Amino acid sequence: MRIGYYGALREPKSELDAVDEISMGASSIALQGLQQADTQLENAASNIASVSAVSATGGDSVDLSQEMVAMVAAQQQFDANLATLKTEDQIEQRLVDLTG
Repeated sequence: MRIGYYGALREPKSELDAVDEISMGASSIALQGLQQADTQLENAASNIASVSAVSATGGDSVDLSQEMVAMVAAQQQFDANLATLKTEDQIEQRLVDLTG
């Protein structure tokens, strides 16, 4: 027996089961990253869209350059997490082809 990912005692798994467990972990992390990037992108877009409303009312100004940097960073984060998911999918497909 060995200590598993969550600390529970488990019997040793096959190599494919271990790869599948790692793959599911990578997918989960990448999906969380996609959700975070989406939220950041929405927030930055909302702040940029509010510029005309803020300037019309004389309220606090929005730093457009800072919001644009946030949007670019969110887009890059989104792209990186999407690339992780695509790579993980390709690896799984190759494993299926090898074991098929």
